[in-house]
Amino acid sequence: MRPLSWIGLVVLVLGILSFVVLVPHNKTHELKAGDASVDITTHHNEKLPPVVGGVLCAAGAVLLVAGARKATA
Repeated sequence: MRPLSWIGLVVLVLGILSFVVLVPHNKTHELKAGDASVDITTHHNEKLPPVVGGVLCAAGAVLLVAGARKATA
């Protein structure tokens, strides 16, 4: 397998995983009142937008095809 095919395979797997795996996201909110301040940290798990996964899957497939054509030529 050519290096281009390996890269395409990795990108394709990342694209498939982006539909399933949640990405952790922390956000800190701060409230100031005079000299006192209160910090609140919230934690969210969000999926990537489906467009990102679709683009990664398409790019991975294109790289796999390009790597396979380059190997036979």
